[in-house]
Amino acid sequence: MPTTGAHRSTDDAGRSEKVLVRRDGPILLITVNRPEKANAFDAEVIAGLSTAYATLSDDPDLRVGVVHAEGRHFTGGLDLVSLAPRLAAGDTTIIPEGGRDPWGIWGEPATKPVVVAVHGRCFTAGLELVLNADLCVAADDAVFAQQEVSRGIIALGGATRRLPQRLGWGQAMRYLLTGDQFDAADALRLGLVQDVVPAGRQLQRAVALARRIAEQAPLAVQATLADARAAFAEPSAESAERLREAGRRLLASGDAREGISALIERRAPVFTGA
Repeated sequence: MPTTGAHRSTDDAGRSEKVLVRRDGPILLITVNRPEKANAFDAEVIAGLSTAYATLSDDPDLRVGVVHAEGRHFTGGLDLVSLAPRLAAGDTTIIPEGGRDPWGIWGEPATKPVVVAVHGRCFTAGLELVLNADLCVAADDAVFAQQEVSRGIIALGGATRRLPQRLGWGQAMRYLLTGDQFDAADALRLGLVQDVVPAGRQLQRAVALARRIAEQAPLAVQATLADARAAFAEPSAESAERLREAGRRLLASGDAREGISALIERRAPVFTGA
């Protein structure tokens, strides 16, 4: 079982215990710490990540963030049982005031590079976190999936835009429209991750990459990142609002209720298109 030995922060009092932070020189280590729930992203996890991304952006002594997770899996994805009702109602308070959006869809992203180290399952919102990061290291036991269509909803964290950009249309639709899983070797072949290492070594490799970035001129790194993002992104204000509206509509549908019920009851869903 890969573990990371995360430490509770001593300099960021008040943070959630579900997201731990630790400073290591110019690197901010951000640990998702909800292993008893496969690190599913509930509102507290999302708020903790958002606050950590804001700390990374605002502190001039920090240059790179590294996100990783405790337990057997990086994340099983979004905690739909707790979050679906809020998202269906159009609740936008999940990203706290002053926070940075880890997915760059609901608010402003971090202004500095983020490296993600994944292992085990990296599903739905976890895969979208990778897509909005700048580098990703995967353990050789990592498994990825964008499973929203199997829950009767739409991916809300940017996968519908970023997977086609990163993988090409056909490869992206192969996984967006089926919800099928793919492994670390496929993720490397498709260009989703930059390194695959033996399980248990993903954090070490991610920190090594972060240190290499941190050695470079910080203003040049941030300017390069900002320009590359601007060149890569389509004009997105209108499409982001369309995505949010589609998300609210689908989360309120009968198929979404059936998808969540099936997930809780561990059975195959029966969708009706309503």
